[in-house]
Amino acid sequence: MRVGVPKEVAASERRVALVPDAAGRLVKAGFEVVIERGAGTAASCPDEAYKAAGATIADRAAVLGADVVLQVQAPTSADIAQYREGGALVALIQPASDAALVQQLARRKLTAFSLVLLPRITRAQPMDVLSSQATVAGYKAVLLAASATGRFLPMLVTAAGTIPAARVLVLGVGVAGLQAIATARRLGAIVSAFDVRPAVKEQVQSLGAQFLEMAIEEHAETAGGYAKELSEETHRKELAFLAAAVKDADIVITTAAIPGKKAPVLITAAAVQGMKPGAVIVDLAAETGGNCELTEPGTEIVRNGVVILGPVNLPSTLPLHASQMYAKNLSAFLGHVVQDGRLRLDFEDPIIRDTCVTHAGEVRKT
Repeated sequence: MRVGVPKEVAASERRVALVPDAAGRLVKAGFEVVIERGAGTAASCPDEAYKAAGATIADRAAVLGADVVLQVQAPTSADIAQYREGGALVALIQPASDAALVQQLARRKLTAFSLVLLPRITRAQPMDVLSSQATVAGYKAVLLAASATGRFLPMLVTAAGTIPAARVLVLGVGVAGLQAIATARRLGAIVSAFDVRPAVKEQVQSLGAQFLEMAIEEHAETAGGYAKELSEETHRKELAFLAAAVKDADIVITTAAIPGKKAPVLITAAAVQGMKPGAVIVDLAAETGGNCELTEPGTEIVRNGVVILGPVNLPSTLPLHASQMYAKNLSAFLGHVVQDGRLRLDFEDPIIRDTCVTHAGEVRKT
């Protein structure tokens, strides 16, 4: 089976779907791996490293004509026209937000998989791209905040006196939130965290942070372990609780998301007014609407002396390690869906069933 890896063309995307080590493992497993010239350059993966791993360097047309194409971002319309009809694609496709793209994939009779839709089951953990890329985002968010703040993060005892440690508040304790907590703690900050799921309290405390508890009468967690949308009354109480919490924070990092929905607003414009001048908000939910009411995606703004960052595609800013993790996820998925050189399309398998967006000319996920 021929596996193709094209160069990413989305704006500011520096990741690559396979790094040389992963490509070499696939070659040893019997795959023919074809990499577009320069595909890994931005991720510090030169063509020579792919050649040494046993992969072939080719032009874009040859790569897109492979049996299975591995990408990071969803493809363009121009690329879809070059895929082998009836071939397969694995990428970060968002079917709920790009129906037109999904229709194009179906018309090309592609078997398209989106690892964004991977079920949260034990067998799928090695393929979990959302978790691997959230790890990168949570780490980088703290570095952005540290760069934007006018304060040291650790406590310092200097000739000019003692400098108190910065206070960091993390909203949302998923993978990104936990990584943000760990990174801020390593830098010496005093860290607290909030989540509507009380089950994460132990994880927060294990990292040396304080868990902010709010009495929530309703069940706030889905069967898959994600936070779910709160009732209007509970959300109102949540906003008041967080408005009080952010007042003392030097840095607030927000990571809250609800799968398939707009990000919940956790910090209102009024709450920002109550924050101290020089405070920094890094909103990791900027791409899905933002957890801060004032966030502008891809932009840094200042309101009432508070710096609000709305970064997008943070994993791409650490392309080497983000690509290494993504490549491991893809390799694990490929090993699951390919057997004896052919796609194994058992739609009773929740991994295949949940991630397959189109197949045989039909749309399976919208």
